[in-house]
Amino acid sequence: YGLGMVVARNSTHFGIAAYYSMMACDAGMIGITGTNARPSIAPTFGVENMLGTNPLVFGFPTDEPFPFVNDYATSIIQRGKIEQYAREGKECTPGLVVNDRGGTMTNSAEILEALVHSRAALTPIGGIGEETGGYKGYGFATVVEIMSAALQQGVFMKQLLGLDEQGRKIPYRIGHFFIAIDIGFFTPLDAFKKTAGVILRQLRASKKTPGAERIYTCGEKEHLAWLERKDKGVPLNRELQKQVTAMRDELKLMQYRFPWEGGRG
Repeated sequence: YGLGMVVARNSTHFGIAAYYSMMACDAGMIGITGTNARPSIAPTFGVENMLGTNPLVFGFPTDEPFPFVNDYATSIIQRGKIEQYAREGKECTPGLVVNDRGGTMTNSAEILEALVHSRAALTPIGGIGEETGGYKGYGFATVVEIMSAALQQGVFMKQLLGLDEQGRKIPYRIGHFFIAIDIGFFTPLDAFKKTAGVILRQLRASKKTPGAERIYTCGEKEHLAWLERKDKGVPLNRELQKQVTAMRDELKLMQYRFPWEGGRG
């Protein structure tokens, strides 16, 4: 009937969620991907980390050199970005993280420590409370949690902490879902691609904010970054360089030398 779906359970971190939706795009299909994760997000009006960052991805092929790919966590910020800020000594914007008393947190290193010990939680897309629509992100996170657990009868929320009752590490047992829609069952693929492309081009050509460089569409910045980095490599800040070097040394993989080490023999 032009639609295929599979679910997974007892899994672990599956990398870049967009990768799987882009596989569908490459085959001329719409790709939808989602996964639950260890608890990080507090429900609206709550302060306890209950839901994972639970990314949800939609990917569409277009008549442009790259697909439309909407890949985002259902929290305003995700752990990886906070880890990056901590490495760079940067603080988080107020309102992205709440502590267990309902106050906002900004110190990135303190946030990471508090998240591990359930003393802080990420806010859903829309932020704290209802005034700015936080219930919408909360709802999307819940949708992904149910789709990643109920269909495959997997574990969910607090069962995904990766710890047993004695605090010992155990496998995460994360759940995923993958949907592929064959566009050709509904309309000619080229017609779909053209319509999608026209929509994106009209969005980029719309009136922009004064002082803004330009308007982008989902997946475009990533495509532009890929064009540059596939030849030049991925830039690493100094702190991350130190961590990668220390890991190499700890694992005694001395056959590897990195560009930032200069003339080291």
